[in-house]
Amino acid sequence: MSDLLKMLTNVRSLRVLARETPLEQLEIALEKFSLVVEEKREAEAKAEREIAERQARIEKLKESLIQEGITAQELAILLGQEAQSQRKKREPRPAKYKYIDENGEERTWTGQGRTPKVIQQALDAGKSLSSFEI
Repeated sequence: MSDLLKMLTNVRSLRVLARETPLEQLEIALEKFSLVVEEKREAEAKAEREIAERQARIEKLKESLIQEGITAQELAILLGQEAQSQRKKREPRPAKYKYIDENGEERTWTGQGRTPKVIQQALDAGKSLSSFEI
């Protein structure tokens, strides 16, 4: 919060300012501040109206689709998109690297994601990643 905003929201600070400022200047500042507050109220009211109007249009479209018997999947096809529930999972990537972990078990890594601890330690020691390739 800026110092100015702290001062404007603190009654004591405003009273000190009022003692040091002529009444005419305080009235001019009040008019300007009131104008800015009213503009902010109008902007927020306009944004709320737009949201409400958009939601009303969406509800109207939903009702129309239900009356016509159009399903969400059919609508997605009409729009040239697959329905979200029909997303295909990506095929698992094949392993590119093989290493022995701390427990002596042989493991593989695709090269994606975090580097396994054993491989990272070897890389830090100067070993090449190509020495782990399958």
